[in-house]
Amino acid sequence: MCSPRIVRAAHEAADNPRLSRRAWLGAASAGALAAVSAIGSVQAAPNISGRVVDLTHVLTPELPVWPGNPPFISVPVAWHDHGGFGQNALAFWEHTGTHIDAPLHRMRDAAAVDRIPADDLVAPLVVVDIESKASTDPDAVLTISDIEEWESRHGRLPDRAFIAMHSGWEHRLATPGAFLNLDAEGRPHAPGFDTAAAEFLVTERSIVGAGVDTLSLDPGASREFGAHTAFLGAGRYGVEMLANLARVPVSGATVVIGAPKHAGGTGGPCRVLALT
Repeated sequence: MCSPRIVRAAHEAADNPRLSRRAWLGAASAGALAAVSAIGSVQAAPNISGRVVDLTHVLTPELPVWPGNPPFISVPVAWHDHGGFGQNALAFWEHTGTHIDAPLHRMRDAAAVDRIPADDLVAPLVVVDIESKASTDPDAVLTISDIEEWESRHGRLPDRAFIAMHSGWEHRLATPGAFLNLDAEGRPHAPGFDTAAAEFLVTERSIVGAGVDTLSLDPGASREFGAHTAFLGAGRYGVEMLANLARVPVSGATVVIGAPKHAGGTGGPCRVLALT
């Protein structure tokens, strides 16, 4: 239930990435921010049962976003003391927090998030660990050699698998600025998929998607975005800013991706669960 003023303000904010947080909050408090439909994120509980691991970061205003994007904002617009129900207005760009990249995110006229087949959102989970090299090289990439080494130990990648890069990058969230890791020119530095590895996975293996524990499928400093182009251009999807990959086995688990389903979406925050 959105008034024309709410819709207009949301579009104006989306068109102006320099809009201040105060302006966003002011618009929201005036009822001018849309209540955006998304799957909620809660703090991951300890995996007592050994069956389910939450791979999702909690959406907060403090969670890092891609440079230039506004932070997540949540503003109360209804209160239990007035009408009996609580409700928040949410404001965020689609690629915020733990989120999915639909093919449309990179490729014009490709599939939007609501067109990703549901069957592709439940898949065998493969975790390739590059934490050792990422700890000394912030521009480290997951290569074909890393994939081949994984297969030498665990067998060929399962059919229709979801492959996740584990770089251990989430440990940097405890240190302000370390997750984005911006250089003097404002360019982020973080691990990602090598372009050749992404092309190998979509041509030589039958993956449904790929994920990273950083903000981008590509290494952060990339300007060619070859991994995005390879994965999304082949109709696969990506999931960025995964959490807790160290808590799941490198093979044998199943991933369930609760993707949003808004018409024409290029992606959106999602709840990602690993069934071990």
